[in-house]
Amino acid sequence: MRAIEALSATEARFEALRRRVGAWLAPLTFLAVLLAAGGPPGREAHRLAAVVAAAIVLWMTEALPLPVTAILAAGACVILRVAPASDVFAPFADPLIFIFVGSFILARAMSLHGLDRRIAFAVLSLRWIGARPSRILLAFGATTAALSAWMSNTATTAMMFAIGMSILSVLLSGEQEGRPSVDRRYATGLMLMTAFAASIGGLATPVGTPTNVVGISFLRRLLGVEVSFFEWSLVALPIVVVLFGFLFLYLDYFCPAGMRELPGSRELVVTERARLGAWTRGQRSTLAAFGVTVVLWVAPGIVALLAGDTSPLYQALSASVPEGVAALVGAGLLFVLPGDRDGRAITWEEAARIDWGTIFLFGGGLALGVLSFGTGLAEWAGRELTGLVPLGGSFGFLVASVVVATIISETTSNVASANMVIPVVISMAQSAGVDPLEPALGAAMGANMGFMLPVSTPPNAIVYGSGYVPLVRMIRYGLLLDIGGVVVIVALVRVLAPLVR
Repeated sequence: MRAIEALSATEARFEALRRRVGAWLAPLTFLAVLLAAGGPPGREAHRLAAVVAAAIVLWMTEALPLPVTAILAAGACVILRVAPASDVFAPFADPLIFIFVGSFILARAMSLHGLDRRIAFAVLSLRWIGARPSRILLAFGATTAALSAWMSNTATTAMMFAIGMSILSVLLSGEQEGRPSVDRRYATGLMLMTAFAASIGGLATPVGTPTNVVGISFLRRLLGVEVSFFEWSLVALPIVVVLFGFLFLYLDYFCPAGMRELPGSRELVVTERARLGAWTRGQRSTLAAFGVTVVLWVAPGIVALLAGDTSPLYQALSASVPEGVAALVGAGLLFVLPGDRDGRAITWEEAARIDWGTIFLFGGGLALGVLSFGTGLAEWAGRELTGLVPLGGSFGFLVASVVVATIISETTSNVASANMVIPVVISMAQSAGVDPLEPALGAAMGANMGFMLPVSTPPNAIVYGSGYVPLVRMIRYGLLLDIGGVVVIVALVRVLAPLVR
């Protein structure tokens, strides 16, 4: 699935230097943290801190392939007796992993049968878009964000990822056919838009991501503040709109297509759509499997909208058909439904060619996040980071909570970040005699950030698997969105928090 991203001579030299530095810096960092006095309480947490520090260095420098670092980090946790092997490797079978497996198989089938090109030309032929790259970026991102408000960020990214890859296959096809083609930086922008817009859109409603539910739960349990579905959206939706606008503007600027519109694009779209001919049996079967998956992904959000997130039907759907199961159902249908040439829509040999590296990468990152929370490392890091931020009144606590939640979400799951930071912030604010509502709400929102690394969120890991997103660019543009997110969340939570009282 991975494509090859062309680098300039300067970028290639920097990449080589970055890897050499990482090869030396990672073991030195590991030893420095392991032998340092003080640090997190407990032997397990201290050893885990050394492993995590080295893994972060290796991930940021790519001295080793990212999936290899993830696997080695998990193995090191067993060797250092941070936890038993059964506990360390359990996250590799987390339900989220099966969203990757199922969605990657679906994307593979779409490519095999040419359904991706049919979808891409259907999008490009819309009169408003007109095959204009900037408009494609805007429409694609807005659709992703809107869907993510009602279904999981990961499921949304998995679905839009396949469509985005289809669009790129058309926009970049000129490279092989001798026609003008978009700048390959645009491919980076479209893939990052897929992941970043999904994470931003997930903020909009309580059912958009489990992190929101965690935040609402802490507000109820620790503060006695009941935040309804509508009240959460009153605060979160303006944040989503402003942050998405910022995301589009900077990706459109830093990841240009190199042209306002592909020369002869209208004629190209008409010609290519005609060449596709009639729908094949394999395309119909793949579309049916994809449609079933999308329905299973979207249904809980629709039920929550109509009947509320406490309704028995919503609870039953969420428990019986989680996103991972929905993805496996769709992928499984491909092995049953008919394909072309009297076969099935996909064979195991074809399905096995998905990007397993991305799956191992996220599994390892998730393992480190779970261990950080279980050993107490995450709670210690949250207290230390909070202590480094100057606090002064409710505004100071709000800034600190958003910044710390965002930083921690870079190296552990968003849910773990919320579970760790929100109780600490509430406790510290109450001890200081400060109203903890704004800091707690800000921490819940900030925990949804974390855009810099493939292991920061499942959407990041999915689009990294496209091969169009060099790690340096994900870090660069992710950091910019983190900073923008902190500013927007602090400003709007400060203004809108009274609406949830």
